[in-house]
Amino acid sequence: MIGPERLTVFLTVVTVLIAVPGPSVLFVVSRGVALGRKAAVSTAVGNEAGLLVQVVLVAFGLGEVLARSLLVFSILKFAGAFYLVYLGVQAWRQRKLLMVEDQTASAAGRPGRIFREGFIVGVSNPKGLLIFGAVLPQFVDASAGNAQVQLLVLGLICVLIALISDAAWGLLAGTARNWLAGSPRRLSWIGGASGIVMVGLGVRLAFSGRE
Repeated sequence: MIGPERLTVFLTVVTVLIAVPGPSVLFVVSRGVALGRKAAVSTAVGNEAGLLVQVVLVAFGLGEVLARSLLVFSILKFAGAFYLVYLGVQAWRQRKLLMVEDQTASAAGRPGRIFREGFIVGVSNPKGLLIFGAVLPQFVDASAGNAQVQLLVLGLICVLIALISDAAWGLLAGTARNWLAGSPRRLSWIGGASGIVMVGLGVRLAFSGRE
């Protein structure tokens, strides 16, 4: 299996990469502020479940296919972008529901539904596949055994670190939402802002390249 030195360097690299807030963090934070801590954690778990699927695909070669095929990359990219924009528009349209009692808010943010939305966003983000495809193979030790197993182990470590990071951001955002709940109008404004953030993320993804 992977040697201790190689693993230490890998942990350092991926921790730094994951610690820098990106679209995934912004997505989780927007759900946390709009719907609370449970929704934020469910979003993070769903997103990381999507990343786990990407890890499996990279281990079996799809990352290389994605890197070489502009068509496959574009299809996946625009599918993810469209879904983010859709979620953002829905959040904007439903922003006033956040001014109603908690029962309504919790109905809009059922854990199963939030998990599913996070999963779709995570699995349809081509950036994750490209990053996994570029970073993980660098830490595979050809003399240490099955390369696919090593890629799966390294990918699982990435997903676990990402889950801890995203869940922490989400819990902080959910705590802020609890504080904002004292002002229904402000909470409605925050809900609308979270929708704008998601639309912005979708547009950013749609116009992004492979870099």
